[in-house]
Amino acid sequence: MDANGDERRRRNPRLIDTDWLVLRDLGAAVASEAPRVARNGMTALDFGCGSQPYKSIFSSAGVRYLGADFDPHSDVVIDRNGRLDLADNSVDLVLSFQVLEHIRDLGTYFSEARRVLRPSGWLILSTHGTWFYHPHPEDHRRWTRPGLIGEMGAHGFDVADCISIVGPLAWTTIIRLTCASHALRKVPLVGSTVAGALAVAMNMRAWIEDAMTPAWVKRDNACVYLALARPAAGAAP
Repeated sequence: MDANGDERRRRNPRLIDTDWLVLRDLGAAVASEAPRVARNGMTALDFGCGSQPYKSIFSSAGVRYLGADFDPHSDVVIDRNGRLDLADNSVDLVLSFQVLEHIRDLGTYFSEARRVLRPSGWLILSTHGTWFYHPHPEDHRRWTRPGLIGEMGAHGFDVADCISIVGPLAWTTIIRLTCASHALRKVPLVGSTVAGALAVAMNMRAWIEDAMTPAWVKRDNACVYLALARPAAGAAP
């Protein structure tokens, strides 16, 4: 899938997509939380931007958006050692969406985020609590909610909020759907049609299950966590 297609799928997932509920709720959470920290005239760096699915959320708020990736045509280039071609204290927001699980060297990643972030700035970060192994090109870890908060704290960030997205009843249904869909799409002629119909039915089931899941269960057993954090006082890059 090309970058534009991936951006559209992430921002506007379809009911026939096996990860519809996860993408829908993550996008809604980003859109809901962005106004807490994004202000007209700010600069945001999307650290590992990929297809830039949430760029419009920040650009529409008057934020200058910079995408950082390994692609030499990116707004900001990440070098082979994970360093950013950007000055110290130069951005107000660092964005990191579904990147952290793919990072081998968390120390470098977080130190670069702190280095370019102004002391008054914010890090908005999402990553997986529970999900399939998905190398892109690597996949190293998953977090519990306390584990993610602790990891970010150990790397110089104070977490102000950590939002849980899609609880265990729903994500177990989504995992079963994904496995079944993968198998069905290999069936000639009718496989894709049957897989799409199954996705609609099981996505609706997952949506109902998630609505039924108590907040205290979802809090520490989520598929995705969205954290808002600030640089810790005195933390060195």
